Amino acid sequence: MIALRDAAIGIEGRTLIAPATATIEAGRFVAILGANGVGKTTLLRTLSGGLRPLAGTVRIGDLDPAAVGPLERAHRIAFVTSDDAPVDGLSARDVVASGRYPFHRWWEWSEDAADTAAIDGALADVGMTGFSGRSFETLSSGERQRVWIALALAQEAPVLLLDEPTSHLDVRVAHEILALLRAQAKAGRTIVCAMHDINDAATYADALMLLGDRKMLAFDAPERVFTAALLERAYGIPMEIVRAASGAPRAFAIGNPYGADPGS
Repeated sequence: MIALRDAAIGIEGRTLIAPATATIEAGRFVAILGANGVGKTTLLRTLSGGLRPLAGTVRIGDLDPAAVGPLERAHRIAFVTSDDAPVDGLSARDVVASGRYPFHRWWEWSEDAADTAAIDGALADVGMTGFSGRSFETLSSGERQRVWIALALAQEAPVLLLDEPTSHLDVRVAHEILALLRAQAKAGRTIVCAMHDINDAATYADALMLLGDRKMLAFDAPERVFTAALLERAYGIPMEIVRAASGAPRAFAIGNPYGADPGS
């Protein structure tokens, strides 16, 4: 379980999200939505323990993630960021294998059967088994993204935080990854993603956390968050809400936020 209690989120003393209280139960898939710069990534970094809340508390179960070392955090939390870490000279499999380091002392790394199963299983889950021997540097942006997600899966932490997990992915692969994350939540993992595609978020997530106006505007089921008024407030453009054949809500921007004729 993830619990925010009157938690103000920000960086370098600048508040991005006013004090808010929310609980994310284990086994839930939550998508964080909002315009660029509203604090989605900063919120994820705070949940991961990389930043402290400016006020209030953040807890992962009974753990204050900012108060413990990286090894203890790694047993509880896997965090896939949008930053490309330097991995010169490593194969795709080597990168995924680094997710197993928390299970070994640094001076006694030797891959065991559990490591092999976790690494190979994670690569298979993201469709990258055939790329495992490839140099990471030769992979496309989308392929690299899938390797980062595999690393997090191999880490086998109960909480999985992802910053734009479908960036650089084509439509088919993006939906495969979101379906995989949905399955991980059903298996008991807590999944929290920052996402830009609001319709994909509504399709796969159990709940949406909508940020805007320096606050948490809503945290509820997709059907309750997908209102024209809320989405317009968050994104600054009029929205039209329709229903797909499946019954899922869909939102589409209407008009031009700059007031000019787009054809002029």
